[in-house]
Amino acid sequence: MNKPTITLVFAALLSALAPGSRAQDATTSARASDGLSPAQQQELLTRHNHWREAAGVPPLAWSEELAAFAREWADELASGGCEMEHRPKTGRLAQKYGENLSWASPTTWSDGRTEVQSISPSSVVDDWDSEKADYDYESNTCAAGQMCGHYTQVVWAESRALGCAMTVCDDKGQIWVCNYAPAGNVTGERPF
Repeated sequence: MNKPTITLVFAALLSALAPGSRAQDATTSARASDGLSPAQQQELLTRHNHWREAAGVPPLAWSEELAAFAREWADELASGGCEMEHRPKTGRLAQKYGENLSWASPTTWSDGRTEVQSISPSSVVDDWDSEKADYDYESNTCAAGQMCGHYTQVVWAESRALGCAMTVCDDKGQIWVCNYAPAGNVTGERPF
């Protein structure tokens, strides 16, 4: 009996540098230009707004402009081997918005087969939201050694628009990119 190996989901935060590689398989060919079906887009928006409502902040609206921006970066990452990196601060691909990234490994079976892992859009957003356990509102800091900036971007009160993309890498891993406008995680400010 084939058993999947353990997979990891890794999320990264706002602005750094770039590369990546893009491969479209049969599961992505029927998707929109951002690699997501309309239902997946709606699920991402709904889940973001679920956590924003829980934090007492206004809902986001879907932005095709932000989705195209996210797609551009997902494609760039895919073209360079799918390494997780935020957009650079300067240059042609410079970051203009808030950004959350998530990566999922392929499922690898004991016989060596690999396939695209089934990842729901809600699970991507829930993973970012889970960082709230490591965020201290009073000090506006993350717990020592922990990340919480994905959470704070999800619930950043001033952000009003969301656009996301997903790409399947040559190794059947996935990169998810969400962009937010206006950007959150402003140094010295609280998310809400």
